[in-house]
Amino acid sequence: MKKLLVLLFLPLAIASNAQPGGFREMPKDIVNPDVHDPVMAYENGKYYLFGTGMGVSVLSSSDMKTWNFEKPVFEIKYAPFPPGTPEGVRPRRIFDKDNSTIPTWALDSIRNYAGHTWAPDISFHDGLWRLYYSCSSFGKNGSGIGVAVNKTLDPKSPDFKWEDQGPVIISHQHVDNYNCIDPNLIVDAKGTPWLTFGSFWDGIQIVKLEKDYQTLASKPKTISRRIGKKVTLAEIDNIEHYTIEGNDTIEAGENAVEAPFIIKNGKYYYLFVSFDYCCRGEKSTYRTVVGRSKKVDGPYLDKKGVPMEKGGGETIVGPNQQFFGAGHNSAYKFNGQWYFVSHAYVKAENGRAKLLLRKMTFDKNGWPSIEL
Repeated sequence: MKKLLVLLFLPLAIASNAQPGGFREMPKDIVNPDVHDPVMAYENGKYYLFGTGMGVSVLSSSDMKTWNFEKPVFEIKYAPFPPGTPEGVRPRRIFDKDNSTIPTWALDSIRNYAGHTWAPDISFHDGLWRLYYSCSSFGKNGSGIGVAVNKTLDPKSPDFKWEDQGPVIISHQHVDNYNCIDPNLIVDAKGTPWLTFGSFWDGIQIVKLEKDYQTLASKPKTISRRIGKKVTLAEIDNIEHYTIEGNDTIEAGENAVEAPFIIKNGKYYYLFVSFDYCCRGEKSTYRTVVGRSKKVDGPYLDKKGVPMEKGGGETIVGPNQQFFGAGHNSAYKFNGQWYFVSHAYVKAENGRAKLLLRKMTFDKNGWPSIEL
């Protein structure tokens, strides 16, 4: 099979060390733009790519090779700097709430959320595109998942308008042993919607939703852990804090699993997750693993029969000669062909995160793989 490799970037908003609370935008390269946490959709001959960024980044393409930059899902505007602010001095920016469409529930509920919106998920159900998104701050589980809807993804359509529906689920520090980021919606064979999410703490969760795709119909259930044992709230509250490169304080412990994505193929549901660490450039160690189950809420097993909630998982891609790490994937079937989509920290680019797009196949035993 001919190898398919497309390396792309999204216009990520990267935190500026010189400007607390501020962001800088990477150059917009239509062939090789930066990307984190990519998800895709197809509508009327166009592919749309959504990813982490200020207000959620969006690109479009007719061929998955050359990309156009679209406006973000949420428009973010700031109040002017105070009069007399010296040139070169940039205090923390203040949102202009009256002229922004950033979710006000997140600004009011999620500590330190400042518009940089993480890990979206996009799918079409009951006549609407539903975009789930994450609001948080690095290393904290005071987080929230919200949902916005749109009739179309075409910004030129008169029907195009993102409407935020508010929060779906929120996690609280020192109260919950899960982290409400990295959402993914899966509708089971009976038409019931489920939301899977999670990062660190007690791992990957799944929760049943009502038919409105927003109201919780069950309690979260853990379906994947990195360390293979339950992480209790008492253990979390007693974790010794540590830092990354002397800056970001992490309170998540060592249960390094995140970024769930579930697909259905044949008689199995497949759960993809990412093990180990993202977002460190050349020090990133991300790898994508998978397990499968005949039930959407698990248990998901690897080839050896090890449940993913006990540390199981088959590696799809990870650190190799090309990448320091590769993870936070999604997967889709477009025009009869499965595709694997993720970001990878590319060695030739000094660890910059780029989109990895591969054809994905299933072997005779029903296990997925990609060509590297």
